[in-house]
Amino acid sequence: MALRAPYLLFLGDAPDKLAAKTANGIHQWRPDWCLGQFRLPDCKTDLGIPDMTLEEARAAGAETLVIGVANRGGRIGEAWREILFQAVALGFDIAAGLHQKVADVPGLAAAAAAKGVTLHDVRHPTESLDVGTGGPRSGKRILAVGTDCSVGKMYTMLAMEKAMREAGLKADFRATGQTGILIAGSGISVDAVVSDFISGATERLAPAHDADHWDLVEGQGSLFHASFAGVSLGLLHGAQPDHLILCHEPNRPHMRGLPGRALPSLKECMALNLQCARLTNPDVQVLGLAFNTSALADAEAHDLMERTGETFGLPCVDPVRTGVGPLVDRLTAKG
Repeated sequence: MALRAPYLLFLGDAPDKLAAKTANGIHQWRPDWCLGQFRLPDCKTDLGIPDMTLEEARAAGAETLVIGVANRGGRIGEAWREILFQAVALGFDIAAGLHQKVADVPGLAAAAAAKGVTLHDVRHPTESLDVGTGGPRSGKRILAVGTDCSVGKMYTMLAMEKAMREAGLKADFRATGQTGILIAGSGISVDAVVSDFISGATERLAPAHDADHWDLVEGQGSLFHASFAGVSLGLLHGAQPDHLILCHEPNRPHMRGLPGRALPSLKECMALNLQCARLTNPDVQVLGLAFNTSALADAEAHDLMERTGETFGLPCVDPVRTGVGPLVDRLTAKG
């Protein structure tokens, strides 16, 4: 799916910044796409961009109303429904990554069809997908993998896109999750794809390209996560990566959502990801490591990254604290 920018970000009645993390991510990485924010009276967060009504945003050129807030259960409440109908009547496309589809709001799909606008439920792919083939294809690809879920894979690849483009390289972030799609404006939410088609969906997302072009594929889950390893494996095969970036959060007490299950060591995580990736690219290598050190003091974080880099002979960075420059430098040095 492809979304039309610019956006009006709907924050609803978000009780805090975390509830609006999707909108925050879009604004951080695509500020030029964000004309303004639309908040209900009880909203407790602010992106620092202009507050606009639906009418003001549409007059200013906004094309898509993006639901940038998630409530408990990902449901669309009565207070939101009236707003969605008003947006459609004004000519907005609507995009959301909630569990409940906006297309399932009674009457909204018919209203959108009558107005000629599109409802994008980015968590739920609608296109017909093929199974993967594993056949060689041109272009170059990097995939973010992780020791666990939610360790910074999306953030790392967005940071890589920005740094690589600044270095004069051809690079495009390829979104595989709902927030990434809203940031990129296109993509496939692979965790909602039938398992047989995950690798094929990834091949479509990062197809054959120019020899000097890099697709930066957002990773999902972890091969070591008992709940989500399947989607991680499908991405490894479909991305056919030339390089992997191993993402990790130091000192995490257990696998996300699985108390008592420890994270793998960096060494075994690296080895298994390489082994699985070699099915479709025997020459795959690890480019480096990206840590989320937000829970560590500055000196402790830098010491840990330095020691880890020396242990593996690879750059180890924190995309927020240090940036990803050393990863890009290593990539350009390898040619």
